[in-house]
Formats: sequence, C-alpha cells, structure tokens
Amino acid sequence: MQTGIALPRYGTHARTEAIAGFARDAEEAGFASLWAGDRSLTPVAPGDLYPGHTPDNPYPPEYRTFLDPLTVLTVAATATRRVRLGTSTLNAPWYPPLLLARSLTSLDRVSDGRLDAGLGTGWMRDEYAAVNADFTRRGALLDEILDILHGIWTEETFEHQGPQWTIPRAHVGLRPVQRPHPPVLLGGFSAAALRRVGRRADGWAGVLLPPEAHTALWTTARRAAASAGRDPDALRQCLRHNPRPGATPETVATALRQARDLGADSCFLDLQQCVREPDEALELGIEALERTREG
Repeated sequence: MQTGIALPRYGTHARTEAIAGFARDAEEAGFASLWAGDRSLTPVAPGDLYPGHTPDNPYPPEYRTFLDPLTVLTVAATATRRVRLGTSTLNAPWYPPLLLARSLTSLDRVSDGRLDAGLGTGWMRDEYAAVNADFTRRGALLDEILDILHGIWTEETFEHQGPQWTIPRAHVGLRPVQRPHPPVLLGGFSAAALRRVGRRADGWAGVLLPPEAHTALWTTARRAAASAGRDPDALRQCLRHNPRPGATPETVATALRQARDLGADSCFLDLQQCVREPDEALELGIEALERTREG
C-alpha cells in the first residue's frame, strides 16, 4: 500500500509560503502522493451538519479558511518530480465542466502526468446555493460531468447536448499527458455512489471506515463493475484518514495498517485537524510512515 499526505491548505495550515517546501520534503521522505480537498463556504447558520457534528459545532472550525485545491496542487507540482497529485475530492457539480476539464488537463500537463482526479458531490446545500447548482440533482450532474470530461479527454473534436450543459462542436487541442485520461476516482458513502464507482470510475476516493462498513461499500462497487462488464480487480481504493488531536505516530500507523489490511491501494493522512502547524503535520506523518514500514 502506498501512503500519501495532505498538503497544507486549510485552518492554521493555510499558508501559501509553506506549500512548496512541504511538498518537496514529503516527496523526499518517501510519501507517494500529495492531496487537496475542496470547501467553498462556511455558513454562520448552515442548513446541513458535517457528519458527526452538532448544531453548536456544525463543522470543523478549521474549514473557515480554505485555499483553492487546484492552486495548491499546482504549486506542489512545480516543487516535486515523482509524487502523485490528487484531489480528494473536488465537488464537481460546483464547476462548469468545460472549465473543469481545462483546469484538470492543465494540472496534468504541469505535473507531467501525475494527476489523480478525485471527484465528489459534497454534503452541504448552502455551498450549492452559493454557486447556483442544484443539490437535489447532484448525482445526475456528476454523471453528465463525467460524460463531458471523458469526451474532452478522448476526442479530437467534441460536442455535448445534455440536460444541464450544451457545448458546441469544437476542436480539443489541450490534451492530458496521461492517456486516455488522468485516473478518475469518485467519492461517496452511499450505495448509489459506490455503484457509480463500479460503473464509471478508476477507483474510489473514500475514507477509512470500520471494516464492516468498508467491506459492504467496496463489495457494492465491485458488483457494479462486474455487472457493467468491467474488471472489479482493476478498481483502486484510495482512502483518507483524519486523525484526531492527540494522535501519536503509533496510533496513526495503526490506522494505516488497518487500511492496508482492508486492501487499500493507497491511504493518505490529513493531519490538519490534528496539529496546528504544517511542520508538525509532516513530522507526525513521517514518523507514522516509518512505523508502518517496520511492520
């Protein structure tokens, strides 16, 4: 199993001057991938609660400051040579798919073909309202976006006419380095989301869950892949782990071992809710990585 780490981008870690050095040091320490997630809005009175939170504490307070994920990954791309660069996840329905394709393709080129495009639908209605997107149709929007991305990435000329977007036939000159396209990972924790992973994606951008819950979801994805005539064994599991404050190198390493035992292809650590400084996050991550390698 490969191990990655989240780039500094939110809360007290949202320091643009730290990104390049963090990325270089993480690559040198042996991390296989660097990741960035997506938040656009932290309402004073949100209509939805982050999983596991309460009305008095509706979401992690660190979410009030959030750097743009593609900008952060672009900085990291220019500072590194080997590590994969992933989004876990971009909330795809917030973005016009034509411009999303341009941004993702540009990042794949800047990084010389190191992008893993993790896409999801988010969980907060307020964020959808703020960008004039329909939360109730988020699954259908994602499906149409996947159609558009695939077409732009694989066709010399492309056009699209769908329920939400119309794109006139046009030449596609900007091509990704990775062919036929960057790997597409899909997030989500519902049966419908995992069926979409099986039917349409290269893998699942999940989180580290208890074994029983994880197995049920992953089985759903594999069955959907088989039903769609795809190879279930080709699907990747790319998991995220968010340690809580007070985590130690050994507790983090234990979580990484659990991900490995669940069959994950990769697991990355997001330590930005665990410690306050990027240097602390990298130090903790390196120590956990070394312990995982030991056994």
